Amino acid sequence: MGIIFDKPLIGVVMCQVDKNGHPTQMVHNKYLDAVLLAGGIPLALPHGLMSAPHLLENAMAALDGILLTGSPSNIEPHHYHQSGEEPDADPGRDRLAFALVNYTLENRMPLLAICRGLQELVVATGGDLHRQLHLVAGMQDHREDPSLTLEEQYSPVHEVWLEPDGLLSSLVNHASRLRVNSLHQQGIRTLGAKMRPEARSADGLIEAVSHSQHPFALAVQWHPEWQSAGSEPSRQIFGGLIAASQRFRKERL
Repeated sequence: MGIIFDKPLIGVVMCQVDKNGHPTQMVHNKYLDAVLLAGGIPLALPHGLMSAPHLLENAMAALDGILLTGSPSNIEPHHYHQSGEEPDADPGRDRLAFALVNYTLENRMPLLAICRGLQELVVATGGDLHRQLHLVAGMQDHREDPSLTLEEQYSPVHEVWLEPDGLLSSLVNHASRLRVNSLHQQGIRTLGAKMRPEARSADGLIEAVSHSQHPFALAVQWHPEWQSAGSEPSRQIFGGLIAASQRFRKERL
C-alpha cells in the first residue's frame, strides 16, 4: 500500500543564537507545535540555504507554505533606510527571510508571518519601521514585562480592531476585534503600496497586514502560536495557512 502524502509541508525560518560557544540555529517548539496542531508538517530552514546558488530553490520546490516566526533579534536598520547599529541583529535570518518573502510572493506560495516575521514582510515590500515604539509620541508601550512569568508575558493585554472583509477577519468568523498579547519593541511605520492593513490597536498601530495581490500572505504582530490549542482565533489563523497550503499543493500537482 502506498503512502498518501496529504499534509502540507511548511518551511519554518530559524534564528541564529550562541549556545555556550556553539553557533546554533533554532526555532521554538511553540511554532512547530502550532503547525502540527493545524495539520501541517513543519520543516526547519537553515540560513545556509543562501550560501550557494539554487539551494533555496531546491528546498522551496518541496514546500507548500512558509512560516516566518518571531525572534529575540531585530532586522538590521539599513534594510529599511535607517542608520545606526542593531544590537540584537541576525543578518543570516535577514537574508533568508527576505528571500523567502520574495519567493512566496513571486510564486504565490502561502505565507504566515509572526512578530519579526511581520516586520520582514513589511520591509521586503517597501515599508518602514519604528525602531522603538515606546519612544514615539502617542504610541503605547508594546513590550512585555521581563519581570513576569512567560505565561503572564504571553497573556492577552490589549485589543486589536479588524478591518471588515479582510483576510484576517474571514479566518476568525468575521470578528470585529480580538484580544491579543504584545511582546515587541518595533512596529510598522509605513506600508508598501501592495500591502493592506488587517488590524490596528487603540493607538493606531497597524498590528496585522496582508498582501493585496496574493491569495494568502498574512502577518500579525502578536503571537498566535503561544498555546494555540487553547485559542480559537489562533487555531483559525494557523488553519488558514494550512488550508491555503493544501490548495497550493493541489494546484501544483
